[in-house]
Amino acid sequence: MIEDISKKIAWLKKNPKMLKGIFRGIERETLRIQKNGHFSKTIHPYLIGSSLTHKWITTDFSENLLEFITPTSDSIDYLLSFLTDLHSFTASKIKNERMWPFSIPYCFNDQTNIQIAQYGKSNIGKMKTTYRIGLKNRYGDLINTISGIHYNFSLPLFFWTNWENNQNKKNNTDLISSGYLNLIRNYYRFGWIVPYLFGSSPAISSFFLKDTKKKYKFKKNKEDIFYLPWSTSLRLSDIGYSNTNILDLNIMFNDFNEYIESFQNALKTPSKKFINIGLKDEHGNFKQLNTNILQIENELYTQIRPKRKTKDGESLLEALKNRGIEYVEIRSLDVNPFSPIGINKNQILLLDLFLIWCALIDSPKIDKTDFLLTTKNWERIIYEGRKPNQKIYINNNNETKTLIEIGQIIFKDLNEIALILDSNSNNLLYQKACKETQLFLKNPELTYSAQCLNFLMTTGIKKTGLYLANKYHEKFINKNYFNLNQSVLEQEVIRSHQKKIEIEREDILSFEEYIRNK
Repeated sequence: MIEDISKKIAWLKKNPKMLKGIFRGIERETLRIQKNGHFSKTIHPYLIGSSLTHKWITTDFSENLLEFITPTSDSIDYLLSFLTDLHSFTASKIKNERMWPFSIPYCFNDQTNIQIAQYGKSNIGKMKTTYRIGLKNRYGDLINTISGIHYNFSLPLFFWTNWENNQNKKNNTDLISSGYLNLIRNYYRFGWIVPYLFGSSPAISSFFLKDTKKKYKFKKNKEDIFYLPWSTSLRLSDIGYSNTNILDLNIMFNDFNEYIESFQNALKTPSKKFINIGLKDEHGNFKQLNTNILQIENELYTQIRPKRKTKDGESLLEALKNRGIEYVEIRSLDVNPFSPIGINKNQILLLDLFLIWCALIDSPKIDKTDFLLTTKNWERIIYEGRKPNQKIYINNNNETKTLIEIGQIIFKDLNEIALILDSNSNNLLYQKACKETQLFLKNPELTYSAQCLNFLMTTGIKKTGLYLANKYHEKFINKNYFNLNQSVLEQEVIRSHQKKIEIEREDILSFEEYIRNK
């Protein structure tokens, strides 16, 4: 089932510099809340900068859903330091508010007022808001306030151009895009190990369970919080994760041109379900950008996505078509409540190892039957990942192996890759992270989800969440006195507001015309 890659690893050991120059980026979402835990009622603070144009601090779905975006870097320490500075800078500007430390919001009543993110009067700003109005009308507003971590990862060009499996490709663009698609297919096959290890949303508010078919028997605590004894990441389940079925879109990540074509079709094909919502209300206001399966590329919610940096005025799809895949975006990470910034160094080290492994192992083409099998495995881990002797399907004949058996095969390779990466930096960081995380396989109580559930059951989600939010807020406030990027961030606030005004002044088209031209 899993290819023996000992020869490939031996080749890498002789050429360790192939893995020098891994670039990463982190996007962290978090809700601004009042001191009592309720959703913040204020708009995105002016002192933080313009959410439309700020390079590193913006909003996601709602006005109170912050999103921190780090620069791209080949230094993990720089990445984590910059992300910490973004948090500390923001905390200093919202002293009377806090940042919620969990992926799943704690809702107190169904009248919670969720303000959709506003980006000003420019056409691009109105488009961003209208897209979110569409998300609300398509999936609901509460579900779109769920937070996550997105991890962006790219392997060095030197790796792709010298990797022995890629020598038959015509050019670097084809070679790299093909390599990343191989990685993506393997992530679907084995990426369930990420929510097993790092899933941190084993419980969910009753408000998310409305109109949901209950496949599993949820238990309930005194706070009306529903949980499953062995669940890992309900955020990724059909309860918490709004997901357009990529099987229906026929996106299999086998061929780059086919991927682009199927993606284009989803952006152009009307959906009966969304046609029924209507394009505008009785006052002529847009209810969604269009009635197609996807309004824009970002609406394709998947566990992992191929990405490319875009130029001004360029869509993601255009960038991919023009220049190929540049990196992958991992979207299956819950916010880590045990870290003030939602992610820690060990997670990054482990993700590096696992994604390199996904690039190395054989990656057969995947069809709809195969994809259904991977979906079953993800669902098992999401709902019952810590169940004793949990089984994973290894083929379409219903043959299974235990999670521990498969996990041990994976970690055997990860330890070998860790040796190579550590040899490049003359330390033991990767090996240490690998060995510590491997313990989670035989002892599920060490997983983040088990620790989260223990806190939620003993202390409660409200008390735990507020305790951590206040604790982290104090850390950020104290850290801000030593914020290495303080002046840069203050300058970016000014620049972002000026840029927003410039964009608004330069608009010529009406919003209707702007949308038609998109």
